Amino acid sequence: MSTSNNKVPVTVLTGFLGSGKTTLLNRILTENHGKRIAVIENEFGEIGIDNALVVSAEEEIFEMNNGCICCTVRGDLIRILGNLMKRRDKFDYILVETTGLADPAPVAQTFFVDDEIQDALELDGIVTLVDTKHVLMHLDSSSECKEQVAFADVILLNKTDLVSEAEIDQLEIRIRSMNAMAKIYRTKDAAIDMESILNIKGFDLEHALAVKPTFLQPDYPFEWAGVFEIDNSHLKITLSEGPDPSMSVSLLNIGEASAEDVTALLDQAVKTFSDKNISLSPGGSIDSTGKLYKLELAQTGSKTFYVKPKKAGKYVLFTQHKPEEFSMTIERNEIEIDAIFSTNYEASHTHDSEVSSVGITSPGDLDEKKFNEWLSKLLREQGTDIFRMKGVLSLAGKSERFVFQGVHMLFDGRPDKPWADEERSNQIVFIGRNLNRKMLVEGFQSCLKKNRQLSIR
Repeated sequence: MSTSNNKVPVTVLTGFLGSGKTTLLNRILTENHGKRIAVIENEFGEIGIDNALVVSAEEEIFEMNNGCICCTVRGDLIRILGNLMKRRDKFDYILVETTGLADPAPVAQTFFVDDEIQDALELDGIVTLVDTKHVLMHLDSSSECKEQVAFADVILLNKTDLVSEAEIDQLEIRIRSMNAMAKIYRTKDAAIDMESILNIKGFDLEHALAVKPTFLQPDYPFEWAGVFEIDNSHLKITLSEGPDPSMSVSLLNIGEASAEDVTALLDQAVKTFSDKNISLSPGGSIDSTGKLYKLELAQTGSKTFYVKPKKAGKYVLFTQHKPEEFSMTIERNEIEIDAIFSTNYEASHTHDSEVSSVGITSPGDLDEKKFNEWLSKLLREQGTDIFRMKGVLSLAGKSERFVFQGVHMLFDGRPDKPWADEERSNQIVFIGRNLNRKMLVEGFQSCLKKNRQLSIR
């Protein structure tokens, strides 16, 4: 079902944590709609769970869990979309499911600011799911939650069985005041006719610009770029304590372009910042171009690194944060130097620093009674701070995987497919505010039938 201009339609599924995106995705993948769908998933959690929760299907599923899809992972999105188009005959529709903490604007922006993507793909619409039971807990405090509603072309007021008709009426008035253009449907378990969410040709660029006038101005995963002439003497970078225990940087060759022409490298830099990083301890060297280096700054003492590209030339150094945040200095032959040209990029999108995730993986079996008692106590005492939890569990004495999802104090779990020859293991992710990692790990460990070594991230 390509569009009339032969572009492949793309639907973005968004919605705050626990709104029902994975449930809707499963419905789309199992409906008899005749579309061959490629799925791109993104998770905020430290370990990937969603892929295990998606039903088996012939569709290809690409998972990104490096971070927020609207930040550094955007380069990954561009890369995957580009690779997909090389296999254009294998699919005719693309779904992008964002993390529940994603601002949808930069995701939508990808289809307008990247020329190759714009030529091959067309944003069909943004579908936002709303958890009618819990959304009011986040609508005033979360900028992402507001953006998801404001940018939607279709809004599903989901989980209507958990609230009264009067409450839904009031919520719809509130939602309509935030987005008068979107079509609104009331759903239970994300049940909706596919014609209402796919091939709707609903995305309106003028509406997007009205919501966010800077919509077509790209957000970048770096905040500073400086141009340097580097010869055999190389450069020495020294940093002090900063806002993070590390800082990502990348070095790109500007070639024969003028120093001010950093813009020519921005797309390449975005993709580089989405790649796997090379961890670099103090004393290490940045010696390759087009690679992402993670400068480790947590240890005490000297924090000096070296820039040693394999050949002399003019280079651009992109840094995740502004140099002044780390009192960064750059020297050549023990003499401090400035960049030939430098520029700042404002980070317009940030997340609530108190929101984090705790991911736990462990082989072996759980004592079901102990696990239920521990989880019930946890939700009673801290449910308001646990925005989302999900997992795949191995329960002692049960031949099937047990999959569960939870939002605040609501919990839903059920047996899934048999383990068969697959190694029995547990994966669980908590996403929320002010999570106590040590307490969660110890509580989970106490539920294991045998004392296993956990993998905690």
